[in-house]
Amino acid sequence: MAKLNFIDLFAGCGGLSEGFLQSGHFNGLAHVEWETPMVDTLRLRLREKWGDSKEQATSKVIQFDIQKTEELVSGNWTEETKSLYAVNNSEQAQNGLNGIIKGQNVDVIIGGPPCQAYSIHGRAKDKDSMENDYRNYLFESFVKVVKYYRPKTFVFENVAGLLSAKPKGISIVDEIFKAFKEIGYKIYEPERLKDAVFNAGDFNVPQYRPRIIIFGIREDSGLELDKFYSTLKKHIQPIKPTVKDAIGNLTPIYPLETVTKVKNKNCSHYATDDTDPHHQPRHCSARDLSTIRTWIANGMNALSNKEAVAFYKQVTGRDTLYIKYRNLEWNKQSPTVVAHLQKDGFMFLHPDLKQARFITVREAALLMTFPKDYSFVGAKSVCYKMIGNAVPVNFARAIADTIYEVISQ
Repeated sequence: MAKLNFIDLFAGCGGLSEGFLQSGHFNGLAHVEWETPMVDTLRLRLREKWGDSKEQATSKVIQFDIQKTEELVSGNWTEETKSLYAVNNSEQAQNGLNGIIKGQNVDVIIGGPPCQAYSIHGRAKDKDSMENDYRNYLFESFVKVVKYYRPKTFVFENVAGLLSAKPKGISIVDEIFKAFKEIGYKIYEPERLKDAVFNAGDFNVPQYRPRIIIFGIREDSGLELDKFYSTLKKHIQPIKPTVKDAIGNLTPIYPLETVTKVKNKNCSHYATDDTDPHHQPRHCSARDLSTIRTWIANGMNALSNKEAVAFYKQVTGRDTLYIKYRNLEWNKQSPTVVAHLQKDGFMFLHPDLKQARFITVREAALLMTFPKDYSFVGAKSVCYKMIGNAVPVNFARAIADTIYEVISQ
């Protein structure tokens, strides 16, 4: 069977797209993302790995606000839209997705709207429980693009917290189910969507990462929803890779005897291997170093929440309701890699006591199964954010293989 064509919405830095391209069964027609570092990263990957010219990559990866769905699809940008997006997009992209796709068939639409509004942790920390967050309804833009291109199937990835999200008292999964039904697509009924939660760690990803995978099928496609889920389950791996499997072979980064100025910046660690710009140390203060060493040396991951909160108070003098420190463990899977890494790395301490540091951008990327040659564009904090928001590549590939197997059968 010939390759299938896909569009990636909310593409981020390319985790889903990478998995689909790696499968060898798919051709990426277009990738939509609005944050500049993510756009630049995905364009660079298409050039470095997948053979696109600079012009092709710039056209395929559209920097755009998906909420302006009609302009995204058909072009005819308003002057306001041109002022916001014309500089970073090709002239071809300004003709909309239609100008890029040029009549080619769209077989699959993939994507995952930003998950912060659905995250249980995010709701707990927000004073309004994320009820007024516009991201609650970005799924509506996904639905509109599906309605326009009428693919045989789509896949919608998100956090498991989606199941319990009820902004303004209205169940989001009920709204999603109704929205797709109205345009002639089937997804699992809301009460069945608990069966659509999978752990990426079961798919050759060294990380515990539960996510909901909503497969959708066009009502006249002749496809069966259950077949997608049963096929995806067949890709579950009996052996789960560990932190050591993912990052154990990287060059160690040890602390200096004292914090030193390097190029006018404080430096607590020195990377002896400068061949990988993403495997560079993140600065730790003297207090950070002492805290990290105390935490790892005393096996403090085993502390109760109350004990860990008390330790944080002892170290900082501040109160908290949550555990603030955690080290990775060599022979276990990593906890869920999150975008909060852009702010600090205290919940992702490197397992090696002698290194006494936070994980690097490269280590975060490897825990998400991005290939070691994957380049990220932007400051360290931005790179941590885009990696934490991505779909693990190996999980994405299993989803891609599933879709191809079901459609080809």
